[in-house]
Amino acid sequence: MGQSTPVGTKTVPVVEDEALLRFDIVAFFEERDWRVFEAGNAEEAIALLDRYGEIRVVLTDVWMPGDMDGLKLRGRFPPTLLSVVSGHAPVARQALPARATFLPKPFDLHQVLRQIDRSGAA
Repeated sequence: MGQSTPVGTKTVPVVEDEALLRFDIVAFFEERDWRVFEAGNAEEAIALLDRYGEIRVVLTDVWMPGDMDGLKLRGRFPPTLLSVVSGHAPVARQALPARATFLPKPFDLHQVLRQIDRSGAA
């Protein structure tokens, strides 16, 4: 991972317990010159967000192993833009935290980038 770039602009943690999917997402963002951090669960993501407070975009799965799901992650870091993905039941709009969007799996990573661009978070 190209981690010599300053944190903040075009930086995203990818929080996904399915390793192959996470690798594909990471590769997609890295090919577009994003600085990408990987986390297999919400606890790992929290450690990244605590360490790099400048992060403003998080891409997370809803259902992951551990005590916290992707939706609860947003409550810990309100300034972030959260893109929530799931291959299970869709998340109702009213259940999403503020500044969060839901995308069902499989999803279009180009659509994720458009949402980030529209938000001005990167």
